[in-house]
Amino acid sequence: MLEVKGLKKVYRSGSREVEALRDLTFTVDNGDLVCLVGPSGCGKTTLLRCISGLLEPTSGDVKVNGKAVAGPPPGMAVVFQEYGRSLFPWMSVRDNVELPLKQKKVSKPRRAELVEEALDAVGLTGTETAYPWQLSGGMQQRVAIARAVAYEPETLLMDEPFAAVDAQTRADLEDLVRKLWQRLKVTVLFVTHDIDEAVYLGRRVVMLSSSPTVVQDELVIDLPAERDQLHTRADPRFIELRTRVYEQIQLAKKAAAK
Repeated sequence: MLEVKGLKKVYRSGSREVEALRDLTFTVDNGDLVCLVGPSGCGKTTLLRCISGLLEPTSGDVKVNGKAVAGPPPGMAVVFQEYGRSLFPWMSVRDNVELPLKQKKVSKPRRAELVEEALDAVGLTGTETAYPWQLSGGMQQRVAIARAVAYEPETLLMDEPFAAVDAQTRADLEDLVRKLWQRLKVTVLFVTHDIDEAVYLGRRVVMLSSSPTVVQDELVIDLPAERDQLHTRADPRFIELRTRVYEQIQLAKKAAAK
């Protein structure tokens, strides 16, 4: 489904160069849920922008379904961290969710169905006529997720989508993503700096080094498919996996400090 090979990104400003990504190679299988985790400032957002076609890499390849990415790929949706900037405050919840479907030239009756289904899936039935600024932060992020779901994507990229919400809301949204992934059979690449979140959500965790970024390690998360915040996080296997990821992140930080 998704192949990243030898990806490199260098930012240039005059004579100054900053190497954000050095040599990233990994794959995400069809229908998988993979979490990318790494130290702050390691280029996770840069990577996601390259994958989504919003940023041109300096070198290397990104392929979706075997086709090189040269712009936003069809069938891909992105949920950003800053929900307040990704939703249009002058548009209702319904209009925000419906907007990409208009760009996709979906018929009006079908658009209405998809919006209703998506809002129901994220627990926002009844908010159609509200405006984003009338909703809590967690509800606004649900609107952003609903917009992505309504688009019926094959691939969903999520860029630290819960970083700006409180801990309780974050737990609810984590469970929502797991539920939607299982229900929709969509391929999810979830970027986070939160180690616990990566282990709780993913079937696989890809650990990144400090910038300039390479893949430091990968870990299969062999926890049960059915997870909950109370029992899964208390599972000795969860703690063991979390410790292994934490150790790799600390190694990445130490390597960067040398």
